[in-house]
Amino acid sequence: MKVIVALDDDNGMMFNGRRQSRDAVVREKIAEITYGSRLWMNEYSRKQFQDMEINIEAADDFLDKAAEGEYCFIEDTGISGVLERVEEFIIFRWNRRYPGDLKFDVIPGENGFACIGSGEFEGRSHDKITMEVWRRL
Repeated sequence: MKVIVALDDDNGMMFNGRRQSRDAVVREKIAEITYGSRLWMNEYSRKQFQDMEINIEAADDFLDKAAEGEYCFIEDTGISGVLERVEEFIIFRWNRRYPGDLKFDVIPGENGFACIGSGEFEGRSHDKITMEVWRRL
């Protein structure tokens, strides 16, 4: 599976019980990346994609259901329990720190992944968002 996540510079996923991943441009990029593929997520995450035409499957156990090559969007759950099944990480970074109350539980570079590319773009909520792609070595 290929995991998509939005993080701050301290690997925070949520702050004050709110998602960090809400940006219209990031959602558009996710739609482009996953075009023609299945995108798994939970119901909490599904709400922010409700007006988009994306092939979304929402389930509480989406990390268990995602097949090889399929995408998973996470924003409020850990991934370490299924790390052996992860082929790739696509990380959107906000390039700032928030007072995070939920941190991503995997650091790709410390778990057998290499950054194969990154680029920056302007979002609606942030002037600079960095997208990184990490693949298993």
